[in-house]
Amino acid sequence: MDEGGLRPDAEGAETEAQPARGIPDPAQPAVRPISKRRIALIVAGVIAAIIAAIMIQQMITWPDVKSLATSHPESTAFIDRYRERMREQGQDDGVAWRWVSYDQISQQLKAAIVVSEDIEFFDHGGFSTSEIRAAIREAFEDGDLRGASTITQQLAKNLWLSPSRNPLRKLKEALLTYQLEKHLAKERIYEVYLNVVEFGAGIYGAHAAARHYFGKPASDLTRDEAVQLAASLPNPRAWHPGSERSGFHNRISIITQRMQSYPDFLARHFGTGVVFTTPITEASAIPDSLNLLIPDTLLLDTAAIDTIADPVADTTVVDTVAR
Repeated sequence: MDEGGLRPDAEGAETEAQPARGIPDPAQPAVRPISKRRIALIVAGVIAAIIAAIMIQQMITWPDVKSLATSHPESTAFIDRYRERMREQGQDDGVAWRWVSYDQISQQLKAAIVVSEDIEFFDHGGFSTSEIRAAIREAFEDGDLRGASTITQQLAKNLWLSPSRNPLRKLKEALLTYQLEKHLAKERIYEVYLNVVEFGAGIYGAHAAARHYFGKPASDLTRDEAVQLAASLPNPRAWHPGSERSGFHNRISIITQRMQSYPDFLARHFGTGVVFTTPITEASAIPDSLNLLIPDTLLLDTAAIDTIADPVADTTVVDTVAR
């Protein structure tokens, strides 16, 4: 063999000597296997990039909550969702919805909805700790997880989110709830809520509900009419004035009893005109087991709630309006 590792081939030409099989060629760099640490760093980098992309997308599309202090929403996520589903089914996508000022809404309706949905509304900062504790306690005791949403949380969901219960949606709801409480006065939060909440299929806000069910403006609603509208909120596609469903009428009784139980609270926030002057009879007295300081603990057990197929959603009505 010649110096330099060359050797003649069969025809006498010199070629570079090849290493024997199984012996690594010292002239070629060794291929190292990728370490687990490097794989972990790559995966972490990909995850970080995805999270960053999501955060950027959320920042670009995040609602301008502060503007609600001085301007009305042009639509809501729930209204848009309803209209989209109707169009997909080839049906009219019109909705009944007209904005009215806070002063143009019956004090009776304001009182009935607060005692029904969130009696701590004027005192909390967007979240009800007593409701959260009650929901956790019931989840441990009964194995059922119910909603513990305040009026502010419900508003955030109605305006900008979907009815789903995934963790990301709940996180967004919490952040939006905080912003609503930070930038809007309580009366403004309640005004927006009363104007966008659903009272039936395609019926949004107090004015549309009063016109649809009672043929009058929201300012003229009586106590009984207000209680009926408040009772419809947990399940507005099935529970509404004129419905014969037992769950709806049980809810009416609960709200009426609450309004009778808190004359000082109602007078302080809504005036003496909403206070019941007739006492609660023994037959209609509220059982001791019901804690009225935590309004949603009086919600009917989900197994007893009437459910119907929602014509514009993939789930039952109860899921669609879950709070």
